[in-house]
Amino acid sequence: MTFPSQIQSITKYNVTTFRRHSVSEIAGSLGDLGTFLPIALALAANGTVSLASTLIFSGLFNILTGLFFGIPLPVQPMKAIAAVAIARSFSPGSIAAAGLFVAVILFVGSVTGLLQWFTRVIPIPVVKGIQVGAGLSLVMAACTTLHSLGWIHPSWADNRLWAIGVFIALLLTNSTAKRLPYALVVFVIGLVLAIIRSALASSLPSFLFWNPYTVVPVGSEWSIGAINAGLGQLPLTTLNSVVAVVHLAADLLPSVPTPSVTSIGLSVSAMNLIGVWFGAMPVCHGSGGLAGQYRFGARSGASVIFLGLVKLVVGLVFGESLVGLLHRFPKALLAVMVIAAGMELVRVGESLNTSGARDLARHAEDVGDSSRFHADEEERTRRWMVMMVTVGLLVGFKNDAVGFVAGMLCHWAYELPALIQRTRRRWSEGRVRLP
Repeated sequence: MTFPSQIQSITKYNVTTFRRHSVSEIAGSLGDLGTFLPIALALAANGTVSLASTLIFSGLFNILTGLFFGIPLPVQPMKAIAAVAIARSFSPGSIAAAGLFVAVILFVGSVTGLLQWFTRVIPIPVVKGIQVGAGLSLVMAACTTLHSLGWIHPSWADNRLWAIGVFIALLLTNSTAKRLPYALVVFVIGLVLAIIRSALASSLPSFLFWNPYTVVPVGSEWSIGAINAGLGQLPLTTLNSVVAVVHLAADLLPSVPTPSVTSIGLSVSAMNLIGVWFGAMPVCHGSGGLAGQYRFGARSGASVIFLGLVKLVVGLVFGESLVGLLHRFPKALLAVMVIAAGMELVRVGESLNTSGARDLARHAEDVGDSSRFHADEEERTRRWMVMMVTVGLLVGFKNDAVGFVAGMLCHWAYELPALIQRTRRRWSEGRVRLP
């Protein structure tokens, strides 16, 4: 299929899906706000990024990814970079340098085929482990936020009582009220509460049109950004924002063409090679955001196109005046939405030993035996253990790279006896000789 015909097909799918399920698509577009808003606001409050530029450029990237990929692919913060930038009060130049460093490395990996090779050699249990670990990490982060809230504090509009209420509503949408656009309802409630609190504090947003400026890292900002934040972000972006998101898209949306690893890598590179020069937050595509948007109803690129248009208009018209309003958006509501996204991501681990695991499906096709969709007891145990080692170390160390290495070592340990046996057989057949 040629590129123009592919874009035409994706556009037709987006339009058709939005016409039939407009409320679900709009609700689903809000599924990643629980991650996006707190980090963007924290960085903007520190003066590290421009909130207006972040909204405008992430909105543009939302629109473009929806048009090119046709799936609810999120545009979310690079979390490792954001964490270091917040903790160390990075300058705008330092965080821009971190984003540019990751973008260049990812671009090289995409155009040389290294990303594709890397994705091919990672066992499915390790990929599932990264996805499940990322989901549990989201749940734990949300629970930390909820733990900091009191029963009636810090505000009448943001406390544990609100969290319990929206959590019960979430459970009901899983059973008796599945058609309710949960994320849309919760977001509207949160926005109304934030507006009321801002009005009481006399700090409502005003028209403050975007005043663009450029950020160019200088001197030590390059090394501070690249070494202190960029290096830690690389494994997270590669594993969770490229490899895991491609596998998750195939699992959740099998009827839609799955983006290639190369195209996702180039997309992340392009977003940061453009946006950070204007003070925007470094961004990527994450499996957690995709799971969240899918959980709340998004099934096409139309959902993120809608979100992108809203971000673009709001960023252009209100700019930095939105900081106060968004700071008053109830954390209790955002945290529960993050929990829902995390559990949706955890759920993909269920298909590890079923036909949902693509490596088993491929093996069944290769041997012409559909029964091979299901691994035997010993193989299922091995696969489960590899996944859980990946999950345990990822969550325990709060580091995707540690979880990945641990999972690969566990996988290789299980493969070692078979490797030794094959080597012995080849030795006995004279196919292995000493130099």
